[in-house]
Amino acid sequence: MTSPVRRVTIGCVLGAVLTTVAACGTAPVPQRAERPPALPSAVPSRPPTLAPGPTGLTPVFRNGPRTPDKTVALTFDADMTAGQGGRAARGERFDHPRLIASLRALKVPATVFMTGRWAEEYPVQARSIGRDPLFEVANHSYSHYAFTEDCYGLPTIADNGSGSGSEARMRADVERAFTAFRAVGVPHAMPYFRFPGGCYDRRALRALSTAGVTAVQWDVVSGDAFATDADAVAREVLDGVRPGSVVVMHCTRSAAPATERAVRTIVPALRERGFRFVKVSELIGATGGRR
Repeated sequence: MTSPVRRVTIGCVLGAVLTTVAACGTAPVPQRAERPPALPSAVPSRPPTLAPGPTGLTPVFRNGPRTPDKTVALTFDADMTAGQGGRAARGERFDHPRLIASLRALKVPATVFMTGRWAEEYPVQARSIGRDPLFEVANHSYSHYAFTEDCYGLPTIADNGSGSGSEARMRADVERAFTAFRAVGVPHAMPYFRFPGGCYDRRALRALSTAGVTAVQWDVVSGDAFATDADAVAREVLDGVRPGSVVVMHCTRSAAPATERAVRTIVPALRERGFRFVKVSELIGATGGRR
């Protein structure tokens, strides 16, 4: 197999523990964004993306410009695998209403990387997030199956042995997520993609080169997965944030129980330092399309 180009350790997925991961969502609560658009549904007609690499590979974005304009993007992964429907049917919840409600109450713009399977399970909540100008929805795959081998125990997208089959399945999985978003009424999903587990290699970047997406990673790991100490999570973020940072967090009640409390510490502390919260699209736009 192709050696990984970059693999970042995060708490989003730790082996088979993903089966316990929950996701985010809540009924809409009217709030204003820090910098509200002219119209509630206004979005760029052509969202900013990065230019492909010199060999045509999918571009990868990790952080915005390190400029005096102190912007930071909080991102939240809404994970649900293709195989968790039975657990949801038996009453297991994969949402976190308090986290989304807190972001709204604090007026914090955020980017939610959502799986298509989660959108299908919680269509009302997906639509609420997707139509709220405070947030933007981006693609986190349909199935949350890994795009490389050995990715924290995640199931992998099947390969027929030659590699060509898996590349087609990778593209199909991404497109299926966008289809799921449209089906539940998310009107403007962004052309951004986060690899499950953050795991990718050259073959995965090649597979998605025709999908028109920018792969979005991060430069600050919150360490919120399975953390119970909200202060420790907040310290990880506050110690790591720089101008232009992308912070990876999780909106999960069962697997990231301290996140909502940590956010209520992180937000005022960063604002006190002069930081302004933005969506990933604003950070990418600030690059002028340059990698």
